[in-house]
Amino acid sequence: MSGPVVVGADGSASSLAAVGTAAREAALRGAGLRIVHAFLWPAMHVPLGPSGLGPPEGGLRHAAQRVVAEAAERARSVAPEVDVTKAVVTGEPLTVLEAQSRAAELVVVGSRGMGGFIGLLLGSTAVHLAAHGQCPVMVVREQPAAGGPVLLGVDGSPAGADAVDFAFAEAALRGAGLLALHAWTPWHTPVPPPQDPAMPYAGEPGELARTEERLVAEAIAGRRETHPGVEVRTKAVRGGTRETLIEASRTAQLLVVGARGRGGFAGLVLGSVSQALLHHAHCPVAVVRGSAAGR
Repeated sequence: MSGPVVVGADGSASSLAAVGTAAREAALRGAGLRIVHAFLWPAMHVPLGPSGLGPPEGGLRHAAQRVVAEAAERARSVAPEVDVTKAVVTGEPLTVLEAQSRAAELVVVGSRGMGGFIGLLLGSTAVHLAAHGQCPVMVVREQPAAGGPVLLGVDGSPAGADAVDFAFAEAALRGAGLLALHAWTPWHTPVPPPQDPAMPYAGEPGELARTEERLVAEAIAGRRETHPGVEVRTKAVRGGTRETLIEASRTAQLLVVGARGRGGFAGLVLGSVSQALLHHAHCPVAVVRGSAAGR
């Protein structure tokens, strides 16, 4: 690991929670923490300095500097051993954080930032980064369960292999167990053909369940050897993927998923399951894009 952990700060309670989580992630990795505030106002050509009638510490530029200073104070209170840098970068938040992700090990954001409407469950910045970030993106939602496992959503797709690697690495860093969970339904699981073409095209009782259990085992194959200290449990559950993972996230300290799983259309950058988890999971969610993660 060489890059820093990057966290977006906008002064909201959600972003301060993300700063605390990012500081802990940086401490686990022995990495630096970079706090970034996207400063949009210069592009809007509005006055940035204090008003002639107001205090000298007023104005938009000073407000932006106070945001990163407050975030840095929070980070140091959580992980005083972490090297913290801060930056106010001119630009729109989505563009700024996506650019920052190119040199980062991890980008952390809150689930909703400043100006979010009550009905908007997840800010556009978080969704955009999960779809386009150049490194794993962690969205901080509710407080995770203390002592819970790292929960890995397994779908068996090649695109999910980097998410598997990331989940094992996170579990090792945290000294936590790993629960590899796969949800399936008969409607989305193809029936394997019979070995004898003369036989009816139908499986033996329980064959679908055994097939899905093998899928989970194959998805994590080889990782136990590279992370021997991680206690691993595997589980294949008959049920909806969204509902199963959301419920399991109640007792997890982190949920890890790929950006798009089986059946994803080429133009759909972030799968519907990943989006649902970002909106409704009960713990932080890390979205790992295939080939963009696992530096």
